[in-house]
Amino acid sequence: MKPASRVETLQLEGAFSVLQKARALEAQGRHIIHLEIGEPDFDTPPHVIEAGKAALDGGWTHYGPTLGYEDFRQAIAAHVAETRGVPVESGEVCVVPGGKPMIFFPILALVEPGDEVILPNPSFPTYASAVRFAGATPVSIPLVEANDFSFDMQRLRDSITPRTKLLILNSPANPTGGIIPDADIAEIARLAHQHDFFVFSDEIYSRMYFDAKPRSVISEPGMKERTILLDGFSKTYAMTGWRLGYGVMPPIIVDAMQKLLVNAVSCTASMVQRAGLAALTGDQGAVDTMMAEFRERRQLFAGMLNEIPGVKCRMPNGAFYAFPNITETGYTSEDLAHRLLNEAGVAALAGTAFGEYGEGYLRFSYANSRENLAEAARRMRAWIEANPRR
Repeated sequence: MKPASRVETLQLEGAFSVLQKARALEAQGRHIIHLEIGEPDFDTPPHVIEAGKAALDGGWTHYGPTLGYEDFRQAIAAHVAETRGVPVESGEVCVVPGGKPMIFFPILALVEPGDEVILPNPSFPTYASAVRFAGATPVSIPLVEANDFSFDMQRLRDSITPRTKLLILNSPANPTGGIIPDADIAEIARLAHQHDFFVFSDEIYSRMYFDAKPRSVISEPGMKERTILLDGFSKTYAMTGWRLGYGVMPPIIVDAMQKLLVNAVSCTASMVQRAGLAALTGDQGAVDTMMAEFRERRQLFAGMLNEIPGVKCRMPNGAFYAFPNITETGYTSEDLAHRLLNEAGVAALAGTAFGEYGEGYLRFSYANSRENLAEAARRMRAWIEANPRR
């Protein structure tokens, strides 16, 4: 007996594999600085936790509507309308248990064998996994470091074919921390109209930016009818373990989502939705505090990385990741990540964990204390200086 061949199209997440290796080293008494997991190191805001507790005490422990409670969907619609500048109705909102169902299910609902899906590379590995699982072909567009890890727009134009069904965007981005410029967003919208494809916009880091606010493609004229927007609570409100996300999409995709959700997960936990409603409509001070701290960490860590021989790190514009170029060290991404973990006690991810165009880079999550970030940079510098390969 063996699993169905379709399972072979899926891949694991490198972050969890590295975390497992790091935990094994810690069990041997090693001190490891964890910069591999993309998870805020802050607690869920107290008022959100209290709302979850109150929901449990109030009996919110039963099945809910497959697409989410109506008052919660209305609050999400109002939030997206306010932040993206487009009218949104609750009937265009799907509540899901975490962000990943909002990647997998819309792709399953939309693309078929023979279709092509354009996606950034490097990028979150679930995109390509979901596309292959649906029987479609992922078409990778390399992100350009000199463009702050946005697309080469001419390469994007040249990659569009009559079989292009969907384009995936992620801004602010994992793993690069890059943000797509407004002019490129406008051009992507023009191309979507011209060539009649949908856009999937992963905006899970929508509140996590440091300078100009990222522009959503759904905000472009006529794009609401051909955009599937993903956002959620894991990153912004430090609610990774609560498993709560949402999507905004045309009603025809909502109908397909409902069928997929009812067959796969039934619904999102009722008490978790109550907590999410409190997060979205309550005090936002905890978000502001977290982002102020991430700003300080970004400056500290990127600056120290740039002092390491052979390492060059562009200042990330969003999320909480640094994506330094390590080609001048002479090491491959996987080799350097492996040796930093095992010999220097610094857990990072090889850029190739996010696609072949991630070669020559490492991804660090700076969701850790300033002290640990500074120590990680010192360890990395000491190891590279002691083990030159140039």
